[in-house]
Amino acid sequence: MKRLFLGIAIILLFGAGGFFYRNAIEYSPHPIACPVEKYTCPDGTQLDHLGLSCDFPACPPPNVSVSDLGIAFALLPNTQEVTPSDASVVAAYEIPGLSSTGVGSILIRRFPIHASSTALDTIQQTAINITSDLPATATQFSSTDLGTHHFTVVTLDRFEGQIDVAYYLARTTDVLRFDAIDRGVDWTNPSLDVQALPAQTAIRHLLTTLQGE
Repeated sequence: MKRLFLGIAIILLFGAGGFFYRNAIEYSPHPIACPVEKYTCPDGTQLDHLGLSCDFPACPPPNVSVSDLGIAFALLPNTQEVTPSDASVVAAYEIPGLSSTGVGSILIRRFPIHASSTALDTIQQTAINITSDLPATATQFSSTDLGTHHFTVVTLDRFEGQIDVAYYLARTTDVLRFDAIDRGVDWTNPSLDVQALPAQTAIRHLLTTLQGE
């Protein structure tokens, strides 16, 4: 009889211990260790977890996340999101131009890399001059590193007050194209500093903060 009571006591003891242990884990005031303690937004803002979970809140503006492309970035304060007018554009933004009639634009496009093609082929096939509708020549191509990514840069248009520079990012299955378009520009000025134009400044800031593949 004593052994029976002893066995029952041991079972109850282990049961109670398991119950309290589970409660301590599930409802502990100290969260279980998370893989990442803080999340750094594209603009450098650091976020803490939501409550006791390992999730993080969304990054506040000027941070932007484009979930369809798996990327995030930060915009300059004077940049405004607009509805894309072209079906090929995934996201579009406007920046005040140099003149009262000039408006700068940033357009983001995605081009899939087909099975029989390469990233370079895709870039060359989509780098079409706006004015002539002809493929860009070799002299229009260059490259640059911004932030943690390498970009192929193509000057697609410099005509009639407009300058369009495209930054291509090659990924595993697709190519992203970021266009910086400045309008109302004195494009014939030999001293024109293209890098200082509003859209060009905004695109470099965006690409420097770019997160994702």
